[in-house]
Amino acid sequence: MNFRFFLFVILFVSFFSYSLQAKSVDPYKVLGVERDANQRQIRKAFHKLSLKYHPDKNKNKGAQEKFAEINNAYEILSDEEKRKNYDMYGDETGRPRFESDPGGPGGYSHFSGGHPGNSHFNFRPDEFQRMGRQGNSKSFSFSFGGNPSGGGNSFGGFGMEDMFSNLFGGGTKGGWNPFGGSVGSQSRSRTSSRSIPTISSKSFKNEIAEKGVTWLILSYTPTSKGHHVLESMISEVGSLLEGAIKVGSINCQDEKSLCKELGITASHSARVFAYTYEAIDKASLTEYDGDLEARSLKIFCQNHLPRFSKRVDLSRIDLSLSTANLPRVMLLSNKKDTPVIWRALSGLYRKRFTFYDAEVGGISDPAVKKLGVDALPAVVGWLSNGEKHVLKTGITVKKLKSAVDELSLLLDSFEKKNKKASSAHQGKKPQGNDSEGKQLPLLMASNLNSLCGENTPLCIIGVFRSSKAQEKLESVLSNVSKKSLMRQQNQIYSSGVSISYALLDANKQASFLNSFDKKGFKSMDRLLVAYKPKKQKFAAFTNEITMEEVERFIGSVLNGDVNFSKTLQKPVLK
Repeated sequence: MNFRFFLFVILFVSFFSYSLQAKSVDPYKVLGVERDANQRQIRKAFHKLSLKYHPDKNKNKGAQEKFAEINNAYEILSDEEKRKNYDMYGDETGRPRFESDPGGPGGYSHFSGGHPGNSHFNFRPDEFQRMGRQGNSKSFSFSFGGNPSGGGNSFGGFGMEDMFSNLFGGGTKGGWNPFGGSVGSQSRSRTSSRSIPTISSKSFKNEIAEKGVTWLILSYTPTSKGHHVLESMISEVGSLLEGAIKVGSINCQDEKSLCKELGITASHSARVFAYTYEAIDKASLTEYDGDLEARSLKIFCQNHLPRFSKRVDLSRIDLSLSTANLPRVMLLSNKKDTPVIWRALSGLYRKRFTFYDAEVGGISDPAVKKLGVDALPAVVGWLSNGEKHVLKTGITVKKLKSAVDELSLLLDSFEKKNKKASSAHQGKKPQGNDSEGKQLPLLMASNLNSLCGENTPLCIIGVFRSSKAQEKLESVLSNVSKKSLMRQQNQIYSSGVSISYALLDANKQASFLNSFDKKGFKSMDRLLVAYKPKKQKFAAFTNEITMEEVERFIGSVLNGDVNFSKTLQKPVLK
């Protein structure tokens, strides 16, 4: 009995001495916030202090230790469970705290469980009394609160079960029991809620790749510096731009293959990237290297949102003209730059719509009146057949996410209407299309004036050097010409003149091609030339000849999205 008590005293004093040395600093005092501070106030204080003491910014002695202290304080107060545990027990793990008091001879220490019913004791080194054997050895006097008869594993009424459950993390339900050896292996689980979701290889494939959404991604390893600083910043920016971007983090220690695939290399510091689309079919990562503050990171995100909406002059464009098989939508507003909402939507729907936006002075603008818009901002749409619809006017934005969601539903509905209209047209036989069922004409001197003369606004010429290339071009252009002529009713301009389609044998008409290019495109087996005879300008299409690509090229030409070059001389056919 005496031996066990003596063993307890030795263990307790050793642990007690360590506790006094390792006394934790109050996280509220570290961040300089009140105990009832909300999460926004805590984040704001954390951002300010972490920016001031970050090792990359502050080289003064002690800055690194202060930075670690700030991170530790934020980790406690930003986690709901840890903060609750700290408020109750003085420790984020839910274990009791020791507080020293220098008062009295030799000082004393006080243990508090945080609320009524927990064990409580005072230890005063100056109150040692003789106990047990005779001699000069000092004895100890302890008193413990709580209910001595509360059951469980207690010793001499001291409530040891509660005591050691707190001290060693288990009591009789797990951990080590100094009075009876091992009593189980169940350990206390500690959870740490993350403010941003974790990205795995699977979630990246299913939720991020090819979706057209801009992501703000934190890459780190468990030993990375500045992890919590950046995580907090990303969380705040994600809230501010919710609807336009999404946020997540990648642990490159656990997801090595994903980090390698994305081109993220190992680093001692955590890093932030914008995952966004600068091209329709290709996303890329751009690293953030600005100041450690939410405002700068927000601007960085806005600058890297998709830009698939073309800004146009409303008085100089007619979107009722055909643009291949995609419906068109245009945002009218008084903004000098394309709004965040529209840029986000242009990424989400980049393969389903052609996007435009225009800055207008007000609804009194003649071009706005012509569209039938009665309030701004407004969205106007055109079906593939050129039919105009005013989709929404007087758009209000209270929350970015709700506005994006609302306009997404609007676009989904308009897309269904376009498919229905296209199906109806496909079921009808085109009227007045004399070329239906016939092969495309071969461009020669005898028909140059009628096919590509000055009265023809635009001539699409399929150039070939082999019979295989001729067959491919004729098949694609024949189908595209019928589809386009049907949708635009044989007209692309108000003058009522149609596009002309023809084929050209490059082997026999080399001089004609030399008028466009000094080398006559000799390295190309097949290509397209968009030729404007009256202006003597042209644009060449040298990509793969497919229905989709050719339609997209012709649509871009019609909408003024393709740069034309001046011919070297007037083209002449033999």
